[in-house]
Amino acid sequence: MYTEEFNFDLPETLIAHSPAKNREDSKLMVLDRKSQSIEHCRFSDISHFLPKNSALVLNNTKVFNARLRAKKESGASIELFLLEEVSPSVWKCLAKPAKRLQSGTLLHIADNFSAKVIEKGEFIILEFSFSGSFYDLLELHGEPPLPPYIDASDPKQFADRYQTVFAKHVGSVAAPTAGLHFTPEILSSLSSQGMDINYITLHVGYGTFNPVKADLVKDHRMHSEQFNISMETSDHLSSHKKRGGLIGAVGTTSARTLESAWDGNGFISGQHSSDIFIYPGYRFKTLDFMVTNLHLPKSSLLMLVSAFAGTSFIKKAYAEAIEHKYRFYSFGDAMLIL
Repeated sequence: MYTEEFNFDLPETLIAHSPAKNREDSKLMVLDRKSQSIEHCRFSDISHFLPKNSALVLNNTKVFNARLRAKKESGASIELFLLEEVSPSVWKCLAKPAKRLQSGTLLHIADNFSAKVIEKGEFIILEFSFSGSFYDLLELHGEPPLPPYIDASDPKQFADRYQTVFAKHVGSVAAPTAGLHFTPEILSSLSSQGMDINYITLHVGYGTFNPVKADLVKDHRMHSEQFNISMETSDHLSSHKKRGGLIGAVGTTSARTLESAWDGNGFISGQHSSDIFIYPGYRFKTLDFMVTNLHLPKSSLLMLVSAFAGTSFIKKAYAEAIEHKYRFYSFGDAMLIL
């Protein structure tokens, strides 16, 4: 299977450069895998389509200000993008321009907040020096890690909208975007209608937005990401599934977490890492339906939804989304796959 099979032409005008006025205002495309039918509505109508008495799983990770502006001792500016904490005070990063950095380079960020390059390879490894809370300093001096196609004159302009309303555990460098459409009112309404709302945590890392560059899909390797499922949630979902209850994932991150946590007899609890790469040919073990956004060409996310719904059905749906002028990517519209 070739990566090129997941390429498509997307008009620039359909890339969502900013969020909709309200979270629930997004369009919702509903795909029924059994009937191969497609229906168009608003996300605020999602409760009409979700299977009754099902379990819905959402990712409550919280995005942190992963982008930093620093200066070398020479005064040259460096942009840093934090990817992963390697050990206390040591982070794997991207840097721009990286060619200006060498092992031992000192970087000034703010008063009592600096970093030193301790390794340079595919990524830059930085050791930070600071006083106080690291994440408090990021909140003060960092910027939200908005994708480059987002139009924001102020980097913090869309900080709230690039966070789900249920975000709780800090650790992501990108938002679990399918969850951005949900409001407290929608979640409350779903609960009152008998929907079983559950939360897991997967900290979204570089692997999510790292493009598939291999010619053959099977040659792509995902970066590992950390996930956590409480014992209460794992026991609850395991019992629900054993009773024959349906389970739905909000987003590809929730989907990957559930598939990674299934051991054949139930969902494992605790903190684990996953580098699972789901693409057509994969047999899902836990999911019955999924909420997702409209993804980039040749991305691992597009491959995952193609594995769930079928490649030809997703191609048909994406063509229809373009025809109906759906908005794509992080702040774009949504899809419900039944």
